[in-house]
This record gives sequence, C-alpha cells and structure tokens, in this order.
Amino acid sequence: MWNDIETTTDYLHFSVVSKTVAELIIESGNSPISIGISGSWGAGKSSMVKMIGKDLNDQSGSDEYIFLEFNAWLYQGYEDAKSALLQAVTTKLTEEIRNKKINEKSEIGQKFKKFLKRVNWFQVSKLVFPLVAGVIPGAAPVGAIANFVNSIKSSLNNRGKRSENSEKINTAIEELLPELDGVFKDNEEMTEPATKQLEEIRIEFEEILEALKVKLVVLVDDLDRCMPETAISTLEAMRLLLFVRRTAFIIAADEQMIRNGVRAHFNGVELSDGLVTSYFDKLIQVPIKIPHLGVAEVKSYIVLLFMEMEVRKNRVEQESFLEVQEKFSNLLSKAWENDLTVEKIEDFFDEDIKNIMKEYVAIADQLAGILVSADNIKGNPRLIKRLLNALEIRKKVAKFNGMTLDSGVLIKMLLFERCASEGAFDYLAKEVANAEGGSPEFIQEIEASLLNGETYKAPDATWNDEFVQKWLLIEPKLGGIDLRPLLYLSKDKALSFVAYDELSVKGEELLTALKNVRNGTYIKDLVEEVKALGIKEAEKLLKRIISLGRNEQWNINILFAAVHITEAFPELGRNLASALGEIPAKSRKAPIIPIIADKKWAQDMLKQWNDDSETPSSVKKAIIQKSRG
Repeated sequence: MWNDIETTTDYLHFSVVSKTVAELIIESGNSPISIGISGSWGAGKSSMVKMIGKDLNDQSGSDEYIFLEFNAWLYQGYEDAKSALLQAVTTKLTEEIRNKKINEKSEIGQKFKKFLKRVNWFQVSKLVFPLVAGVIPGAAPVGAIANFVNSIKSSLNNRGKRSENSEKINTAIEELLPELDGVFKDNEEMTEPATKQLEEIRIEFEEILEALKVKLVVLVDDLDRCMPETAISTLEAMRLLLFVRRTAFIIAADEQMIRNGVRAHFNGVELSDGLVTSYFDKLIQVPIKIPHLGVAEVKSYIVLLFMEMEVRKNRVEQESFLEVQEKFSNLLSKAWENDLTVEKIEDFFDEDIKNIMKEYVAIADQLAGILVSADNIKGNPRLIKRLLNALEIRKKVAKFNGMTLDSGVLIKMLLFERCASEGAFDYLAKEVANAEGGSPEFIQEIEASLLNGETYKAPDATWNDEFVQKWLLIEPKLGGIDLRPLLYLSKDKALSFVAYDELSVKGEELLTALKNVRNGTYIKDLVEEVKALGIKEAEKLLKRIISLGRNEQWNINILFAAVHITEAFPELGRNLASALGEIPAKSRKAPIIPIIADKKWAQDMLKQWNDDSETPSSVKKAIIQKSRG
C-alpha cells in the first residue's frame, strides 16, 4: 500500500523542473520572486514544492536560505490568512535568531522586537477596527485603537452595579486589555495610521533579513483547496506585506482555481479575462505547470512504486532502489528518442531483483498507455496510486477467499470499474451471469476480431465507447476466462447477480410483487407501498428492476413494474430514462412508447429517439401519435 503524501523522492522525473526553479531562485539574487506551481488535483504539486526546497538547499550549499512551509488550508475558516502567514513568518525568524544566538539587546534583536510589536498590532487591529467603527462613528484611524483601549479602561473604572451578564463581559474585556495594552505600551509609534504601520512592517522585515544575511523561501501549499477569500487573502499578504528583498514565494495551486478565486473575491465587479490575468500576473511572477505524464513516465512511476513496496517488505535493498531510480531518470531524459520497453526496464535489475519485479514490469507495460489516454485518469499520479492500492487490497481479499488470480487480470477489471460506465459494467455482469462457466463468448469473439484488424462492433450500446475498445486490446485477454471470481471481488459495484444493495424484508416483498405486475394493470396500492419505503430504498428497488429489464430485453411487464416506482418517486424517473437510453437504436420497441409517453422524465429521451435516423419507423410513429393525442 502507498500513502497519499508529498515526497522529495522523484518518481515522476520532476527533478528537471524542480532544479530549474531552484536555479531561478538562486539567479534572482536578493530580488523578490514569486513562482506558481500549477497542476490539477493529484498531479504532484505538493511533492514538486518539497523537491524545489530540497534542490535549492542542495544547490546553494550554504545557510543563506531559510525555509518556511505554510499550508493555507490549515487556516481555512479559523482565522485571517494574512495574520496566520505573518505569525508563521515571525515564528520562523524567531527560530533563526535563536539558532544564531543573537542577543535581544543587539541592534538586530531590538529591530526584531519592534517588528514583533508591529505584527501584534496588525493582528489586534484586525480584531478591534470593526469595534472602533461601531463604537466611535467617524473616528479617524490615527490612534483609534489606543483611544479605544483607553475608553474601555475609563468605562471599567466608572462602572456601577452590573447584571450577571455584564460582569461576564467585563471580565472578558479585562482579560483582553493586557494583550491590547502591551501592543501600545511605551511605543507611541503604534498610534500611526494603518497604512504607515503596514509600510513599516515591510521595511523592518526587509532590514531584518538583510541583517541576518538570509533569503526567506516560503513554500505555500494547498492554496487551491481554500475558499476564495482565504486563497486571495494569503496571496495578497505575500504581495502587500512580505514581498520584499531577500524573499521567494513558491505557491502550489491550480491556476484556474486561483483565477476563479479572483472573480469570487471581486464578486459584483465585472472583470474581463484580461483584468483577471493582470491581477494573477501581479501576484505570481513565474507560472510553471506540472508536466503531464507520458507513457514512459507512467511506466517508470508504476515500477518504482512496486519496487518501493518491495523495499518495505525487505525483499529489495534501499540502495538498489536508488540505483534503479537514477537509471530511470537518465533514460527518461531521452525518452523522446526511444521507447521505454520491458527489456530496457528489466536490464536495470540484477537477476534476483528481476525475478521479483518481472510481474510488476509487465503490469506497468500493460497499463501505461491506457492510464495516460483514459479520460477518468489521464496519467494522474494520485489516481494511479489509488488504482494500485485497490489492486493490493483485491489480492489480499482473493487470497483470504482461497482464490488464485493473476494480478494483470485483477487490475484490468479494476480499470474497467474505474473508467467504464455503470451501464457497461452491468452489461458485463449480466453476460457473465448468463454464460456457461462464467466466460461470455462475446468477449473472446471481439478480442479475436480486433486482433485481426476488423472494425470494432459494440455488443451493446453501453460498450460503444473508445475506452472499452482500448481496454479490450490490453493484455491479458479475458476471453475463455471464468470472470465470476473477478466480479465477486467487485461486489461493491452492486452487480446484478451477487451484490445488490440489500433490501429490507418489506423491500423484498415489493420486489416479488413488482415482478408479477402485468402491462396495463396499474396497482395504486403498490405505488403507495413503494412510497412508504422511502426514496433511498425505492432507488435500490428500481436498480433491481432495471437489471431485470436489461436481462429480459426490456420486457413490457418489467417496464410497467418500473413505472410503479417512478410514480411513487418521479425524481427517480431520470434513472429509468438513463437505463432505457442504453437500448440500441434498432432494438427500440414501439410497445414501450404508450407506457412512458406522458411521463415528464421521458420527454427528452423520446425526442432523441424520434430524431435518431436509426430508430425503427414503428417506434417513431408511436411517438408521434402519442404527442398528437
């Protein structure tokens, strides 16, 4: 199993990018720089940020850089992001001053103490300014907070008899006063206007970094997980408060999410794409996209993940893993010249390790192409890792059930579960259930025809899909294999023959009753009983009936039974419409039309059928007659 956490171990050949970014920061000298690392969810942004920090530290070879990791998501909904970032920076600077054993009475020590005062002022001002606006209407910002503190003190000194609630409020204010008073005590400068205070924070921050002779590198992660206000507030804090000489900000966030955040932040203001881009460019100087993984990178990733697992099992030495990792990195640097073949990968291992890794290399070669092209995965590292985790779970479950299953077959089925439609999966389950020995003939026939270069002919509308066609071609072939054990392990998919969502006793009784319904015999009491089940169990009941409908080529009686459920809960009509929409055009039947023609949920589907040139004329005639009648 593999944890979904960031790492500095380069599984994806990202070091080319991370080292480039590290070099950019070094070349920027003492000038400030902000770099955005953009990529979709699970693309590896967090790992890239950590790798940049490591490469920067390795390349600089000195203590001229100090690193601060700031996860904006941790502060989502808890406090102001600007204050949180400022606090994190002051904490990091405090550590640095202590590490360098700087005397607090020295020039740097005094400067830092003053800086801390201003940061505390900023944090208190976020709390008190709203109160000042309410208590002292029209009050000027100059000295407003100090005046507010003095007003509270005066009020407390002159208080008379109070109620119990008032006493509680007074106690709370008394506890707060030392915090407020400490900010202003012996420091008249804290009564300066807010704009002056913020400017002084920037100046003093820069002077401290200059005196320490360090560059602060802030690694910001998970910004795109935050609400727009937190995300933009954090970026603005970097730009307005902390973007000074000797700073670098590396920000991991999906660019489109940040752009959406800008629009949400300025809600009510009409912003053109150009203005959003300008604002984004002001916040992030150097945007860098996480590279999309190709087939070679995915092969390397899968092999390295499996090899790492074998290291944890003590079957492979860590040193061997690092050697293979370096070989992959060197080969991927020239992947555009030559393919990463099984033979080349196996040459990375000595004989003992080759025997351990042989099956894993075959899996990587089997899956890489379709993992890159499948719309539901598109080479996403997190999704690939989840797929492999699911494989390991299935292997363990199979072992405890006494099943002996090939890993390639297991993962091929997992891939189908992940990327094929539910209708396609249900069709496969139905065919397996009906096939002798659990081996549907149609799979073997299609595999043979595709290998002969013939045009793919989908056995069902749900299989008329580019992914399914590619899936059929990848090894191992499933023709002639008993697929029942595989589908048993997939029982979380609510298969039609083993693993339905369980029904209550009453639900099972209604299922039996619905199976006995005949076309034209509408049973109102049955509808009321379905209503009494509640919509959740009614949906499970409809799944059972839909599965029966598919198995029986939508026998009219089964359809009429299904309509009893949609009469009880019309919102489930879309589920039935979706199932009927899977019927191949030439297999649509005219007797279906009168049963569903007046149902609101069926109108879009019927229009589509009527517009489809392959729909039988008898069906179109029935649709037209019902629409006129």
